[in-house]
Amino acid sequence: MLAREQGARLGEILRSEGMVEGRDLDRALARQAGLGHIDRLPPPDAASLAVARKLPLEIALRHRAVPIRSAACTPVIATPFPERAQILRTELPRDLSDAPIVAASAQLVDARISEAHGAALARQAECRAPRRESCRDWRGQSVGIWISAALIALLSCALTWPRATLAALMGVALLAMLGNLGLRAAAIRALRSGRHPGFRSVRSDRLPDERLPRISILIPLHDEPEIAPALIRRMERLDYPRSRLEILLVVEENDEATRTALADATLPAWMRVIPVPEGQPHTKPRAMNYALNFATGDVIGVYDAEDAPSTDQLRKVATRFVHGGERLACLQGRLDYYNATRNWMARGFTIEYAAWFRLLLPGIARMGLVVPLGGTTVFFRRNALEEVGAWDAHNVTEDADLGVRLTRRGWRTEVIDVTTLEEANAAPLPWINQRSRWMKGYLMTWAVHSARPLHLWRDLGPRRFWFFHLHFLSAVLNALLMPLAWTLVVIPFGLPHPAVDGMPVWVSYGLGVGLPLLTVANWGMAAYACRAPHHRHLRRSIPLLEPYFALASLAVLKAVAELVLKPFHWDKTAHGVFGGAGLDEAAPER
Repeated sequence: MLAREQGARLGEILRSEGMVEGRDLDRALARQAGLGHIDRLPPPDAASLAVARKLPLEIALRHRAVPIRSAACTPVIATPFPERAQILRTELPRDLSDAPIVAASAQLVDARISEAHGAALARQAECRAPRRESCRDWRGQSVGIWISAALIALLSCALTWPRATLAALMGVALLAMLGNLGLRAAAIRALRSGRHPGFRSVRSDRLPDERLPRISILIPLHDEPEIAPALIRRMERLDYPRSRLEILLVVEENDEATRTALADATLPAWMRVIPVPEGQPHTKPRAMNYALNFATGDVIGVYDAEDAPSTDQLRKVATRFVHGGERLACLQGRLDYYNATRNWMARGFTIEYAAWFRLLLPGIARMGLVVPLGGTTVFFRRNALEEVGAWDAHNVTEDADLGVRLTRRGWRTEVIDVTTLEEANAAPLPWINQRSRWMKGYLMTWAVHSARPLHLWRDLGPRRFWFFHLHFLSAVLNALLMPLAWTLVVIPFGLPHPAVDGMPVWVSYGLGVGLPLLTVANWGMAAYACRAPHHRHLRRSIPLLEPYFALASLAVLKAVAELVLKPFHWDKTAHGVFGGAGLDEAAPER
């Protein structure tokens, strides 16, 4: 009955639902297929690993199979899928064609594949994205020369034409702010018009379990032993057939504290740990590229370690992929915060994300533009993800870059009406570190994709091409030049300003009054983004966005320095340190 309802093999259901002890089930399935069973592997010595490497890596991953050395020193093929033994047999190389096939647990097989091929898989994870669209050839020294030349040129202009140079910088700052304001206005218009697909309220019909795709969720963890118990509890609340769900906890091999915490936890059968071998760079996208080799789902999702997704989120994602058409590659969910009342910074972060995930991002998607993805609550059709080369291991905003590459290949992204609660970064120094990483990644993404402008124009078309430049550059220019622009507020008070000396009065006062008006307009749009009932209390905190965003001016300086000194450095955000009532609660749909 269960097998018919879920459209899965009975063995998978019994294992995933915890109805039968895994080892007993493995033995029963092996007997049913007429195969032997092993529950331990020989030590991973040189001889055992040499035997394991006799099966090409591609076949090993496709069939989840690995040769092992038997007690008689002859190879046998271990697989967790004994019912597929005959299919596996047809693809074995000649020197393994007569090797017996035996059943073993998926954990044992994956572990031996990692031991035998870990170095090759790690190298592949580091360079999976196409070279011409990857940051891996980034040379900080060369970038430093260009930045130095630009600064020297700017200083020369400032010394030769001080007023004109200052006025030009003011103009760029105001244009960047106008660009952001115009984008928000266009997003509101697109959302209210409803003429284009983008933000999706999922169909209310509940798909039968047998029509649901298999989903693999990647959850990268690093130095987070204390968050493991709450993470497991939150994932267990997800409403999705366990036989069609797997959660891969992706941990660096040398992260002993987190690995020990996960080993001490009781993981359900549909949740397993993927250790990532040592390698460079130490980034989240490299770890996810490695783990992707061991994921079996048709849909690949990503959560952060502190996330609390809504319980019905995966069913909504699956339903939209089933009905969304073959070119729908990606669904981006909304993010909200469970510690929004922690302090003024947490309130600012929550307001900012309300504007981004409830206004700008769905508006961008609805207009059919390039969607800069978020790093969590994002789901991919697997074939699309693999076609574009998965994540760029060297890009510290791998999510936004992947959104660009999907659009360049003609795939579609939508923002879906599901919510995940997570933890707002609520202290100045961690916030600056996190924001500097984002800005560094934005600059690298812009530079890499702009290196061949004609190719970018051809791939994106005019509207998307110009939006790409507006979005990625204005985000950085706003932070870089906003302190300069704010000096214009002295003009309405009759105080002199060198940038407007000698200009007609109407021009100088227009500039002086224009900046505050633009700020008030941005506040109004933030208030519109906080129209949801649970966000309305934040409206009185909107003026705090000014000191909140002032920190971005410090972050952008750090980002520019790191472009030269350590472009691939991942300034990791600590999770579980800023509190909030939502740590053990699933996110409501709101």
